Amino acid sequence: MIALIQLSPILLVISLIMGLKRPPIQAALMGSLLALTLWGSGLADPFVSTTLVKVMQDSGVLFLSTASVIAPGLLFVIYLERIKANQALEGWVSGLGWRGAALGVFVVLGLAPLLESMTGFGVSLIATVPLLLALLDRHVALRIALTGMCIMPWGTLGLATVIGAALAGLPAETLGAWSAWTSAPVFVLAINVALWLMGQRQPLVYLAASATAGMFVLLLHFISRTVGPEIAGVCAGGSVLLVGLLWARVKQRARLQFPYQAWPYLALLAAILLLKGLNSLFGIADLLVIQGSQVSWKPLASPGIALLGVLLLLVAREGGQQLGNAWWLRAKRPLLTILFFLFMSQVLVKAGFLTRITLGLSELDLSVLSPLIALFGGLSGFITGSNVGGNAIVMPSVAHLPLSEPLLPIMAAIQNSAAGHAALGSLPMIALLISLAKGTPEEEQRLVRFGFGLVIANTLLVATIGTLLATVITVGG
Repeated sequence: MIALIQLSPILLVISLIMGLKRPPIQAALMGSLLALTLWGSGLADPFVSTTLVKVMQDSGVLFLSTASVIAPGLLFVIYLERIKANQALEGWVSGLGWRGAALGVFVVLGLAPLLESMTGFGVSLIATVPLLLALLDRHVALRIALTGMCIMPWGTLGLATVIGAALAGLPAETLGAWSAWTSAPVFVLAINVALWLMGQRQPLVYLAASATAGMFVLLLHFISRTVGPEIAGVCAGGSVLLVGLLWARVKQRARLQFPYQAWPYLALLAAILLLKGLNSLFGIADLLVIQGSQVSWKPLASPGIALLGVLLLLVAREGGQQLGNAWWLRAKRPLLTILFFLFMSQVLVKAGFLTRITLGLSELDLSVLSPLIALFGGLSGFITGSNVGGNAIVMPSVAHLPLSEPLLPIMAAIQNSAAGHAALGSLPMIALLISLAKGTPEEEQRLVRFGFGLVIANTLLVATIGTLLATVITVGG
């Protein structure tokens, strides 16, 4: 009974979002208030001011590391809309001559993950939805657009992986590298689903697409492990896109001149690579470290620095008039929602709410534990509509499991992958997709059912591969 009461903040969040259809920001606030109330009522560890200070410190550090990317990222998105960068990109891609299986591969594994990894917030849909609608039947185009969204938990410059790693007490490179493996079957499924929807039935086409997905996974793993998860999705999607451009040039004699209006994307990629290079050569990230109680943040290593640099160029070229209100309208809900979720997670961790839950999970066999973490991860990502929010709810429980050193990264990766794939197939993403396509309520309902099926399939795949990896590591150890 006590364990159920201690779980009640999480259960309240789920009930408010799924049952009462309340916005995530309200659910996160109510969950935080309930956790504080239970703590003050003696239903967890004793309430002491020093623990509350630690909660505030670590919540603040985690929020700053999140806001440093989301805040400039949303302003970047507004500028992209103002200069019509995505419309120019869509027109450019449609003129490259990609049709049939080639179109599916280079949108689902190339363009969509590239754009979503650089920006997040569903921005890739702004380019992919009009492109797919122009080239495919409407019902097929909408499903493929959503399929392309569901595969990319490296969005917003790997932010969720960085935050998840901090919550799990792991290097971001380690969590990103393992997440590539736990997500691997999802990439294979996604591209094959897209090809099936397009009417492709040749076995060789599926074999070639699966091989491309395999290359995508290897790049995600290698770049995450060596450079970091911030640009892993960008480089993997960009590599697939580069192959597509070469194909278009050789086979279609297409012109490859990149649209001038989309220059901020290239500038952002260059800024991120420059920032990574400076850190590798001179270690500038260590010059400024913001330390909490148990977590720390290096602002000079944040991709938010690269976003700010590109924003300065945009302000110089385009001006900054009348952006404040537009930015605040977009930023306040995601920022406050994530703040409340992070605060709730820190209360649950530091006030001892998770002790009984962790003890119960630690007694489970790996064959049960891995699927259970995947289930919790998928549910947390789906209800919050955010990989960061999903990790904030569940990752602390994973971090406190008495796991061996080799197993913790795998379990954390299961959570990270499951939450990411589910968040990108959640109702907010479907609502954005439908609004961009000017869809009907009937189309939205059909897409909701399709998206939910994708989320279930993705979660099962993550659970299966996670269990296999954990078993291999345990037997090998």
